Amino acid sequence: MKYIKLAASFNFGEVTSVVIASVLLPFLPITPIQLLFQSLLYDIGQLTLPFDNVDNESLKEPKQWDINSLKHFMLFMGPLSSSFDMIVFASIWFIFGIRDAATFQTIWFSYGVVSNLVGMHIIRTARIPFIQSNAHKFVYASSIILSIIAIIVPYTALGHIIGLVSNPISYLIIIIGVPILYCFVALFAKKIYIKKYHEWI
Repeated sequence: MKYIKLAASFNFGEVTSVVIASVLLPFLPITPIQLLFQSLLYDIGQLTLPFDNVDNESLKEPKQWDINSLKHFMLFMGPLSSSFDMIVFASIWFIFGIRDAATFQTIWFSYGVVSNLVGMHIIRTARIPFIQSNAHKFVYASSIILSIIAIIVPYTALGHIIGLVSNPISYLIIIIGVPILYCFVALFAKKIYIKKYHEWI
């Protein structure tokens, strides 16, 4: 359920972001091959969730499959994720003044992976992650390693093959800073969701 809700909400948010950005921008915000590689990276991270620790309250009684629960979660957390994508788009375009397609795509490629892997830790527990609930070491390791790979890939031959470019280190403020901001907002949103639907995962 952690994996399904995570994938459903983030994919819904990302599709929404791509559609909106594709309409507003004079170029694609990310190319198909970049999107596939981006998805591959954070999907690998999500595949460590079967090893994850489970909070005690989640083990008190069996969980039943509920499609409405998945729908509510997707429609609640998906737009939140998409809104932060819009913040990234606006920052790249208006604050940094970037008009080059390859640079724009590279920033969003790295941001997308880091954001999804950071968001995974918010979604994996109803508690406060890192403080009240710790993930399995495999989940932590995959998040760190894959985030580093996503940041480094644009500087490699593989990154250049798929159309990514080497960007100034200063752009890390978007790639790392916005996901951290997302964490705090998502924690607040989580409280609202739990209060409204009396559940999380």
